[in-house]
Amino acid sequence: MQANRNEEALQALEDRLGYHFRDRSLLVLALTHRSVAEEQGRNDTAGDNEQLEFLGDSVLDLVVTELLLSYFAHRREGDLTRMRAMLVSRESLSQVGIRLRLGEALLLGQDLESSGGRQKASLTANAVEAVLAAIYRDASETGFASVRAIIAREIFEPHLQELHKAADHGASFGVMGDWKSALQELLQARGKGVPIYRNAGELGETQVERRFVEEVLVGDTVLGRGEARSRKLAQKAAAAEAYQALNGSTLGETS
Repeated sequence: MQANRNEEALQALEDRLGYHFRDRSLLVLALTHRSVAEEQGRNDTAGDNEQLEFLGDSVLDLVVTELLLSYFAHRREGDLTRMRAMLVSRESLSQVGIRLRLGEALLLGQDLESSGGRQKASLTANAVEAVLAAIYRDASETGFASVRAIIAREIFEPHLQELHKAADHGASFGVMGDWKSALQELLQARGKGVPIYRNAGELGETQVERRFVEEVLVGDTVLGRGEARSRKLAQKAAAAEAYQALNGSTLGETS
């Protein structure tokens, strides 16, 4: 029964990835945490995903760099470096893992499983890198093209509008991906005080569907509103909306 559930989880993950493995053992290895080997009394690297994670980190950096150069050829090296750092951050990759529901297919040791390891953002982010490396290896001659398509769709393109808006509105790429800091700096520069965030409710009927709604205010004025799977991400979305609205208008500018 357990084997059937694992097989179903792997097939469902392949469907979400849009890639079906020739060598399924590579996918299994990419999803196997070292805690499994440790419980079996092994300390070698052959039975867990750490080496694939190491390779995936390099593959991810290369593909994201190539994509950034394609879309933002006019930006300086420093800007591109900071943009890449945001795209490949643990937070960004953990969100990709949540969207792909990698947690459902992870293979964990019993202790880690019982302590909620399936929901740990760091494990999910690491597994994303390992899965990318597994695809790179499994695809043989088309490895780079196959993994590039998935990275573009799952990691790069979801942030593309945000990247373009930051460039269009002159946002500092030093705070790219941290719109809360960008908004605070903008308001301070205009002498308008400190932004305050408040919860504005929740959406969704089930735990899986739940989304938080946050608003950002200065005084009694609502500057932006955002919704996401966590309060932190919803606050960032609200800050991004507020920053883009303020930086694209004369609102609040002194005469």
